[in-house]
Amino acid sequence: MSAERTSDMPILALSGIELRFVQPLDLAARIANLLGAGLRTQVVHAVAGVDLEVRPGEVLGIVGESGCGKSTLGRVVSGILPPTAGELRYRGVSVAEMHGPERRAYELGVQMIFQDPQASLNPRMRVRDIVGEAPVAHRLVSRREQADYVAALMRQVGLDPAFAQRYPHQFSGGQRQRIGIARALALKPSVIVCDEAVAALDVSIQAQVLNLFARLREELNLTYLFISHNLGVVSHVSDRVAIMYLGRIVELATTDDVFLRANHPYTQALLKELPTLATGRRAYQPIQGELPSPLDPPSGCAFHPRCPHAMPRCKAERPLLRQIAPGHMSACHLNDMGA
Repeated sequence: MSAERTSDMPILALSGIELRFVQPLDLAARIANLLGAGLRTQVVHAVAGVDLEVRPGEVLGIVGESGCGKSTLGRVVSGILPPTAGELRYRGVSVAEMHGPERRAYELGVQMIFQDPQASLNPRMRVRDIVGEAPVAHRLVSRREQADYVAALMRQVGLDPAFAQRYPHQFSGGQRQRIGIARALALKPSVIVCDEAVAALDVSIQAQVLNLFARLREELNLTYLFISHNLGVVSHVSDRVAIMYLGRIVELATTDDVFLRANHPYTQALLKELPTLATGRRAYQPIQGELPSPLDPPSGCAFHPRCPHAMPRCKAERPLLRQIAPGHMSACHLNDMGA
């Protein structure tokens, strides 16, 4: 997709965003410490300092293994989870300092679509209420207009408005995800965070939903933060791609640059695992080792225990995300070798 349509002014700007989950010691652990157990409060570094800008009208893909913090970052952007540190700005204004109409504009303007449509839809509510309750509560439409408003949204996402009286369990997985999309659209957002929005669907249904996302983007001038573990899916929908590893962005570039000129060893390893239609034989090379625990992240570069190019500096010093080419950023000490 072309990025020419996007503006230079970011609609979302993240600066030093961190999110830590703290599990305090329970009574048994505190008693054990009195006896010299030496137990410590557990801190999960889910997001460990993310700087990112999202331009109006673009699709920014965020890719990484399960546990890298991409879904948590999506929840921070959508306001579900407040960051522990750092600043999130929406249309140039700090979300933490928003009040009144500004805060309402942000809360309505950034919506989220979740991975599991069955789990994210209330099984006791009819579709008319799942989709139509929030716009009535926020006075975007009146109660009298609700039925027509829901019908228009259902047609927009490819559902028969006659199904508005049904419950979620009466739909297929793809239809339930369309309901989730309609629910997000109901508040007339500018930004939609798609958290693995097609991962639970069959491949043929995935294509239909991805085409729907593309059409809605054109019709409504939407901005997407598209979170996925699947580089193949991201390549079809994104203008730019951010690669996350253990709470940090390690590479950020246009989709073409990521797929044709990947710089970071982690990105290169992910691409080697991507299935292709090539007929020649190739050796399958999975990424060595397991993703480290965010409870105790490695020192220096978090990827160094699994990196085939790791050197002593990687263990001692964390590389900064910096520009290596126009519009292409990477966090790897190997980029200093030729400097």
